Amino acid sequence: MEKIGFGGGCHWCTEGVFQAIRGVQQVDQGFIRSDAPSDTWAEAVVVHFDPEAIELATLLEIHLRTHSATKTFEPGGKYRSAVYTFEDGQAPQLRDVLASLRGSFEKPLSTAVLPFRGFKPSDARYQNYYATDPERPFCRRYIDPKLDYIRANFAKVVLPARAAARDAPSTP
Repeated sequence: MEKIGFGGGCHWCTEGVFQAIRGVQQVDQGFIRSDAPSDTWAEAVVVHFDPEAIELATLLEIHLRTHSATKTFEPGGKYRSAVYTFEDGQAPQLRDVLASLRGSFEKPLSTAVLPFRGFKPSDARYQNYYATDPERPFCRRYIDPKLDYIRANFAKVVLPARAAARDAPSTP
């Protein structure tokens, strides 16, 4: 099992996206920090995944395609487009993937590759936000379109809709 952190706007959305992916065993929703100037707590998730079932490069591309990866974020803000590494070998691989995908975006990517330095979970009431009530107006407006996108563009790695909601990998 490997871990990677993803930040890019609302962690409810990011959690819902990665809970729908095959090979993802657990998604911890909360706040991540890195080194200065990104050492403030920002909304993010930690994804525990089986690299035999889903490649890190695929997870990164899904992340880039399901949030505003070209938007300018403040490094010390509550939201930032970032990938947080847990192992030394992840950073070069992620930078290579970012470089290879750059041309498929209209604007430059703002996603930073940062070392993971700490995690604080969200309140229990917000954990598994989409999985516990996908009919919430927020879920329907913001998360459903992201899930529709990955079902259309990453069909080989997406869980069936009912299974994703029922079997959402989360913190035990």
